[in-house]
Amino acid sequence: MSQNNLSCCSECGNKNLIHDETRAELICDVCGLVLNQKIIDFGPEWRAFSSDEINRKVRVGAPSTLTLHDKGLSTMIGWKNIDAFGKTISPKMKAEVYRLRKWNVRTRTNKSIDRNLAHAMNELDRFSSQMNISKDIKESAAYIYRKMANKNLIRGRSIEAMLIASIYLSCRHNHVPKTLDDFLEFASVDKKKIARCYRLILQELKMNIKVSSPTNFVPRFCAELNLSGRTQNRAALILELAKKTRLTSGKAPTGLAGAALYVAALQEGERRTQKEISIAAGVTEATIRNRYKELMRSLDFQLIV
Repeated sequence: MSQNNLSCCSECGNKNLIHDETRAELICDVCGLVLNQKIIDFGPEWRAFSSDEINRKVRVGAPSTLTLHDKGLSTMIGWKNIDAFGKTISPKMKAEVYRLRKWNVRTRTNKSIDRNLAHAMNELDRFSSQMNISKDIKESAAYIYRKMANKNLIRGRSIEAMLIASIYLSCRHNHVPKTLDDFLEFASVDKKKIARCYRLILQELKMNIKVSSPTNFVPRFCAELNLSGRTQNRAALILELAKKTRLTSGKAPTGLAGAALYVAALQEGERRTQKEISIAAGVTEATIRNRYKELMRSLDFQLIV
C-alpha cells in the first residue's frame, strides 16, 4: 500500500499518523504499528547550512505567478558569454548565442495577448509600488485582468483603465479601503473610463460585490489625521449604531466614516476641523457637515459618552 492511500491505521483505525523523516517510516500514533517504511524523500539531495549556500545550490527558479505575462515559466538565456565551466565562449558561438537570445525574446511576446499582458503587468508593478498594494491584491488583480483578456474584452479599451478597474475590484473584494479617487493621482485616464471598465468587469464576470463598509475606512483616516486608538474605537461604535438605525443606507462610506470620526474626535477631546477631515476622506466639507447633522439628529450620544 502506498503512502498516499494510507489515511488511517489498519490495526486500530486511528487517523493520527506520524511521519518520521529520520527513519523514513509512517507510524500509528496509538498502537505504534509501522504502516510504511523506506518512504521516498522528494526533497533535495544536498544539504545547506546558510542562506548563501542555499541560493548557490538551489536549481529551481521563482514560483509561478500571475503577475508576469508568461507566469514566470518561460526560459531565459543569460547575457554572460561564458560556458558551463566559466570559460569565455568563442566568437562564433557568441554570434550564435546572440541570435538565440534575440529570437527567444521575440517568441516570448509573439502573440498580441502576450504583448498586452506584458504591458499590463508592468503597469501593475508600477501601481503596486506607488500605492503600496500587497502581493495578494496584485495576484487577484492579475487574475481578473487575465479573465477579461481571455474573453477578448480588452481590445478597443484602455489597458490602464481596465487594469485600474481590476485592482479596484480586487481591493473591494478583499475589503481593502481604497476609492477610485486614490488611483487618479497615478493614472493618465479619467474616472469615467475606469468606472465604465469596472461595471463591465462586474457584468462579464458576474461578480456580486457588496458596498464597502464605512468602518473599513476609519483606521486609514485615523492614521492620516493622527488620532488615537480611543477615537478610532469610538468612531467604529458610532458607525455600528448608525448601521442599526439604517442611517448608512445609500450613503457614501467615506463621508460616513469622516462624519463619525468628527463626532468621535470631539467627544475624545481631539478636535479636528471639518476641512481636515474632508481632505483625509476625499469628500467635500458639505458632505461631512450633512452626515454629521444626520448622526447628531438620529443617535442618542448620551448612551456612548
